[in-house]
Amino acid sequence: MPGTGGGEGAVREGKLTEVSYSGNQANALIHLYRAEVGKMTAYRQRLDMTTNWSVVTTAGLASFALGDVNNSHATFLFAMFMNYFFLRLEARRFRTFEIAHHRVRIMERFFYPAMLGDKVDAGWHQLLLAELAKPRSPMTRNDALGWRLNRNYLWIYAAVLLAWFAKLDLPAGISRRLRAGRHRQFSGVDGVSGGGRVLPLPHLAGAAGGADLSAGRGLTLGGDRRWAGQNPGRQKHAKMAGLP
Repeated sequence: MPGTGGGEGAVREGKLTEVSYSGNQANALIHLYRAEVGKMTAYRQRLDMTTNWSVVTTAGLASFALGDVNNSHATFLFAMFMNYFFLRLEARRFRTFEIAHHRVRIMERFFYPAMLGDKVDAGWHQLLLAELAKPRSPMTRNDALGWRLNRNYLWIYAAVLLAWFAKLDLPAGISRRLRAGRHRQFSGVDGVSGGGRVLPLPHLAGAAGGADLSAGRGLTLGGDRRWAGQNPGRQKHAKMAGLP
């Protein structure tokens, strides 16, 4: 695009002229500018919508894959394929967006400076007419893919890979937790921790049996004492039995 700077595509000062427009010409260019800006806004929203589709699809598939250890890892491959589909769709929309953006930049570079009294290249109308006669995007398909990949989809693919690594580590973590649970279970069956040491079940059984025997003997002795006190005639039998 011609310009007034010193870089490539700049025009010489001798070619800059003052351009005047009639009322109809100015109104036509103003309406064209408004239409192209509206098209840019619409395609900007469509680009954001495609990115939202990719984010929602990735989040849903990752949640499904991580929700159950038995779900296949192929879910993440499907997520990558869907993201590639959205990337291609967004690149095509981005190229259409750049067509409108290029026309807007032409009018902003030449038409409005001329309306404000600045000197511009008098042949800029041919550039705009060529864009209107044969619309073409200034960006190739590969450039659009690389632009959208670096801007949005590189981070989405990174999130898919991180979720995939978490899926690969999930069975190992579950196995470790299961082994720890079995170890605690077997520790609870083989012995009971108390006083800083583990008492095996045989000792616990012996202690419990001794307590039962002591309790039973106390009950028997208490019953014998009551029986002897309530029957004075039988105190002799109690003394023979060794009761106090």
